[in-house]
Parts: sequence; structure tokens; C-alpha cells
Amino acid sequence: MNKFFCTLLILLALVGACFAEPEAAKPETKAPEIKKENAILIISFGTSMPEARKAIDNLVNSAKSEFPNYEIRLAFTSNIIRRKLNAGIQNPVQALAALNDEGFKNVCVMPTHMIPGEEYDEILSVVSAFWSLSGSKYGFENLSMGTPFLNSVKDCKRMAEIIAARFKSQLQDKDTAIVLMGHGTPKHHANALYSQLQLALNQRNYGKFFVGTVEAAPLIADVIADLKRHPEIKKLVLSPLMIVAGDHANNDLAGKDDEDSWLNVLKANGYEDISTYLVGLGEDDNIASDFVMKIHALTDSE
Repeated sequence: MNKFFCTLLILLALVGACFAEPEAAKPETKAPEIKKENAILIISFGTSMPEARKAIDNLVNSAKSEFPNYEIRLAFTSNIIRRKLNAGIQNPVQALAALNDEGFKNVCVMPTHMIPGEEYDEILSVVSAFWSLSGSKYGFENLSMGTPFLNSVKDCKRMAEIIAARFKSQLQDKDTAIVLMGHGTPKHHANALYSQLQLALNQRNYGKFFVGTVEAAPLIADVIADLKRHPEIKKLVLSPLMIVAGDHANNDLAGKDDEDSWLNVLKANGYEDISTYLVGLGEDDNIASDFVMKIHALTDSE
């Protein structure tokens, strides 16, 4: 998405926001004007699965608790999910245009993505387009964007610590290993962060964690090749390396009726004792704590 096209979308959204009128304006019920200054826009790919939505809600509620003086908004990047839900959830362009139209001056954009891949780049292009709008009428006084969960070597080490704590009880069994499924982003350098996370996990618990992705390397074939180097492993726990345990977790990872699911591929390769832990990382309080810290990095610099 080039900058010109992104800017055009923003201007169209601003025009739509400005001309939208209530169905029936009633002067006698007009609410007093409230001074609006600061807002945090949380951006997620989204999910249409009610159980998986808990992960997103946990991050949103953590932000609300930590930043009571900020307006907290949520936007989904997936148009398919937004239309399926039909619940008035905006995309990032609409959400930023609405905040501008409502008079917010300082806005922090916080993605819930794992890595700064293709999806993150698209959000950044939207934010960059708003950055390019000069003046106080259509631009914000302060507009900042946060980093995803895996954005540096330090982030990977911290994630390895959280994951190790998450599976502390399973790690007590010497013959058990944890297989983690990330999403992956083909043809993008950010995909290398999964390998960096694998390194961090190996440094903490060598031979206990195996990271793969759905759409890029390392694939399930790579995971199996690594598992075969550890003949002592007899039991596997499958879990999503994703903020939300949605379609990928329930079908691509653990789908019993899908012969191409990781569950069935691993069984076909001789691993019979397999359990699943289909809980999104967003439900983990340690992840929520890190999410809040990343927002503080934005708000504290204003």
C-alpha cells in the first residue's frame, strides 16, 4: 500500500466522519462537551471465535486498567472478520480518522502482533500517512506507534522466559517437548525473529521447545527434523505461538479431521502421545504486563 493511496483513504475517512449526522438530533438531550486529549488505539488482526476473543479483551482491559485517563479504542485489520462480526468494529484508518474528528490530540497506536512483518508494515503505512498530515485540523499533535512483542533480541529472551513459565509443569517430564506454532510471514526479514526466539528457548531449556510457523520457515517438516534429533522425546504438547488461539490453532495446529494439521502430521511421523494447549498468549498475564510496558514506552515519551 503506497503512501498516496493510504493518504487518500484517510482523507475519505475524515470526510465521511465529518458528514455523518445522528438520525434525530435532540437539543434537549445533548450531552455536555468533554475535553478529549489522549487516546490509545489497540490494533489486532481480530477473531470471530468467542473463546479466542478473551486474549484480545485481556490486553484491552489491561490497558484500560493501567491508563484510566486515556480513551482506549480497538480496531481490527481483517475486513473479513469485521464484516462477519457486524459489530461496528473499525479498521485502523477509520479508527484514527474518528479519533481525529472527535478532537483527540495525542494518540498512541499499539499493535498486538508478534513480529514486525507484513501486517505490521501495513499498519505502519497507515500511521505514516497520518503523520504526513500537517496542521491541527487533520493532523494529531502527537501520534506514535509501538513495537510488536518480538522486535529485538531482548524481546525474544523475555518471550522465552514467559513461555518457559507457561509450560513449567509440562517441562518436569524429561520425555516431553513443547511444539509451538507461529503464523510466519513469507518473504519478509522479520520472519527471522522466530529463529531468534528458538535460540532464546534453547538457551533456557535446550531440546524442550520447537518453533515452527504456518506460512514460512521453519515449517512443520523442519520441526519434525529437529524432533528426530532428540530420540528421548516421546510426548508432545502443541500450542499456538500467537496472541489469539483462533482458526490456525484450532484447525491448522490441532484439527483432528484435517490430515494436514500438525497434530495428524506428527502422529503420522510416530508421535502418538500428543496433547494440546489451545490458549492464546494474550490471555497470559505476563504477556499483558509486557503489552502495558510497551504502551508506557509511548506515553512516557510524550
